[in-house]
Amino acid sequence: MTGINQTVVSEFLLLGLPIESECQSLFYALFLAMYLTTILGNLLIIVLICLDSHLHTPMYFFLSNLSFSDLCFSSVTIPKLLQNMQSQVPSIP
Repeated sequence: MTGINQTVVSEFLLLGLPIESECQSLFYALFLAMYLTTILGNLLIIVLICLDSHLHTPMYFFLSNLSFSDLCFSSVTIPKLLQNMQSQVPSIP
């Protein structure tokens, strides 16, 4: 088979939220505030568990792992959402 009927997809289009242009800056500020709150809250949980020796138990170990995974997930998805809201280009290469 030579594979003559193949299609190469190089980017995905994100349709996102249907936001009107006058409300776009409000939603951008809202998502940015939620992102910063999530990042700072998860960092605070991780730092407090690392600093306090009374919290070195399995429950707090798993809580810090959960905070770390939430931190990683939020740091991947939300900045791309904010970039797409600002640039009006809804594609991911």
